[in-house]
Amino acid sequence: MEILKVATNSKPNAVAGALAGVLREKGVAEIQAIGAGAVNQAIKAIAIARGYVAPSGIDLVCIPTFSDVEIDGEVRTAVRFFVEPKK
Repeated sequence: MEILKVATNSKPNAVAGALAGVLREKGVAEIQAIGAGAVNQAIKAIAIARGYVAPSGIDLVCIPTFSDVEIDGEVRTAVRFFVEPKK
């Protein structure tokens, strides 16, 4: 599964558009954020994407998890959001 990576300076509307596109194409998506600012932008993007897909009759569920990722030889803790349609 493709992971959408969100940074502190990511624009929530752009991430939301990408998220909505992945959800329409594949049915599920995963977002990864490292740091408080990135997590904030990711949550805003999920809320905006929910509005983008709602007219299609899709309601979203978001499941947050922690994940260790290695960046430049350093292990960091990321928050991953598994986003899927509500069943």
